[in-house]
Amino acid sequence: MLATALDTIPVPPSSKLLGWHLLDARPGEGWIRIGFDGKEEFCNPAGFVQGGILSAMLDDTMGPAVFTMTEGKLYTATISMTVNFLAPAKPGPITGEATVTQLGKTVAFVEGRLMAADGTVLATASTSARLVETAKAIRQLYA
Repeated sequence: MLATALDTIPVPPSSKLLGWHLLDARPGEGWIRIGFDGKEEFCNPAGFVQGGILSAMLDDTMGPAVFTMTEGKLYTATISMTVNFLAPAKPGPITGEATVTQLGKTVAFVEGRLMAADGTVLATASTSARLVETAKAIRQLYA
């Protein structure tokens, strides 16, 4: 299994709900690939994974790209996120990929995308995220 800074913190309950699991990462490049479970329970009345769930998957892909790139030193708090839904997401495996496009002193910019098992791009996103020292962020979360 690939060792990254993600091994140093527990997987949050919301990520577990999404079936979050690390597939691959290139921390030095700010790139990551995450697997998710597109569960039937996540579907809207039309039978597709609801857009808010897809947005959460994108958020749970882009934040870890920064975390691994900074070797676990920096945690992200999303400032803004723009999502473009390109194709309906059927239940089943969903893969997220993200790349850090710019890492500043206080803000990171990241781009991400979700794909179906057949490679169809389901959604793309871009985010700006405030950078917080992980020790402070985690302490606040579990205080």
